[in-house]
Amino acid sequence: MTKTSRLLPILALLATTPAFAADVVRHKIPNSTFPISAAVEIPAGKTLVFLSGAVAPVADASAPKDSPQAYGDTKTQTVGVLTSIEKQLKGMGLTMGDVVKMQAFLVGDPAKGGKMDFTGFMAGYTQFFGTAAQPNLPSRSAVQVAALANPSFLVEIEVTAVRP
Repeated sequence: MTKTSRLLPILALLATTPAFAADVVRHKIPNSTFPISAAVEIPAGKTLVFLSGAVAPVADASAPKDSPQAYGDTKTQTVGVLTSIEKQLKGMGLTMGDVVKMQAFLVGDPAKGGKMDFTGFMAGYTQFFGTAAQPNLPSRSAVQVAALANPSFLVEIEVTAVRP
């Protein structure tokens, strides 16, 4: 028996066997409706795309430059950042549904006694994730940090997406 003839049955089996773990698997948090995944599994052969941290664009051009009013509150900044990320992903042929991991860095809001405005962050986040139009949930961390590059930034978000 030649080497090639021994490999033919194996190759035939592989050709007829469906690809294992062909899809991204998102594990829900047990007994919870919180809009993040507890874990996300990426199958072999998929391409991961790492987006650098993004900060909010100016929300009010009439406000003094680099003032908190120019960028808005945590919710406004979250929506601005996620809109920018959505646009960047679209330019790469991806969508928010392809995001599998998110890290959100939140600065304490002076209007909230120096504590991060998690409620404001979630109000912005849930416009993009866990909706009827976009139900895919990433695994996610949200942490309070001392500061970001501009004292008026309250939100920076970085994401990892998977190319389908």
